[in-house]
Amino acid sequence: MTEVSADLGTGRASVGAVLDFAWTAAEFTATEVMAGTALTRSTAIDAVDTLVSAGILRELPNARMAGTYRSGRPARRFELVPDLGVVVGIDAGDTHLAVTVADPLRTTLVQHRTEVDPEETPEERRAIIIDRLRDALAEAGRTRDDLLAICVGVAAPVNRDGISPPHPDRFWERTNPGLAAALRDWAPAVEIKNDALLAAVAEGTQGAAIGCRDYVALLAGERFGGGVVVDGHLLHGAHGGVGEGVVFDHIIGVGSAFGLAPALHHQLLAAVDAGEVDVNSAVGRLADAERIDPRRVLALAASGDPDALLIAGQLGETVARVVGVLGSMYDPERVIICGAVAESIEPVLVAARAALPSQLHLPAPQVLASSLGADVVSLGAVASARRAARERAVPLLAERRLAARA
Repeated sequence: MTEVSADLGTGRASVGAVLDFAWTAAEFTATEVMAGTALTRSTAIDAVDTLVSAGILRELPNARMAGTYRSGRPARRFELVPDLGVVVGIDAGDTHLAVTVADPLRTTLVQHRTEVDPEETPEERRAIIIDRLRDALAEAGRTRDDLLAICVGVAAPVNRDGISPPHPDRFWERTNPGLAAALRDWAPAVEIKNDALLAAVAEGTQGAAIGCRDYVALLAGERFGGGVVVDGHLLHGAHGGVGEGVVFDHIIGVGSAFGLAPALHHQLLAAVDAGEVDVNSAVGRLADAERIDPRRVLALAASGDPDALLIAGQLGETVARVVGVLGSMYDPERVIICGAVAESIEPVLVAARAALPSQLHLPAPQVLASSLGADVVSLGAVASARRAARERAVPLLAERRLAARA
């Protein structure tokens, strides 16, 4: 429920109810507000008029002026003001940075994605994030004054204050370089969240988990990390560490929190060394690369290449062990493999599904590939920023505007 101060005059509950209704409605009348909120007519009209006075809702031309009036008194029609401000979602990954500027409802205005150096210092990383934020706002023709909410996804556990715990190799300090403090004054609502948690938000709002109350969104490209939803609730933990991938360092057959891209490279090298894959084959020639794009191998597997299918099958056994752990810990209905690697991962999932039943005693969850691609964290960040704008920033904006008119 939107939090609205009593300063809004007609009562926080009624104004909040109307504001919630307005976010999901396009055009609406007072009668529709009554049906959607259970408010009386007079209370609904008072709350609507308060929000119109605050510049949060606007009254549209009535049916007579719009040319659709037939008979009787035309109803007053309203909508949320479309230009209240903007929200920003940021995917601050280990090797990439994506910044999205969007309106509070449904339209993306600007989206930038760039590669970043994983060896940057925390200070360098923080400066780059802020510079890219400024650049994206400028391209959208907006300023800091237009910001309602910012949500940043980072490859680290994050507590409820936006702070990550110390990491033995300072990895978490570099991926979340004091962003809560650095961005605090940029918008009325600023959130720093774990990237896998935001992937779970995206899958639940627009991906493979719509309507599902128990699922894990597994970011599996460079590192394993899970966003966990149980009984319809995102799990967080005292330090934001639910779903943290370090557990896989201790799982036989997985052995590392590093994700499918490093695992595929390791398995390919091992298969070449063992003579299972010809070094001169299409797949074998990739083994000498410093870095392998797993999608190249998986595309070959999808086309039936026997060497690629061998690697995909071995990788599927790794995925089955990972999903088996998640299945035993959280009992999800679905585990959704997310990130850029999901676009071509089906040959791996075929093998994983076959191996999975032996990995746990509970019924095996469905293992699905996300359809949201490399943008999954960005989509979750924007969705979370929009929710923060709806619940916190816009009510604050209404209070300030009404106070200025008083």
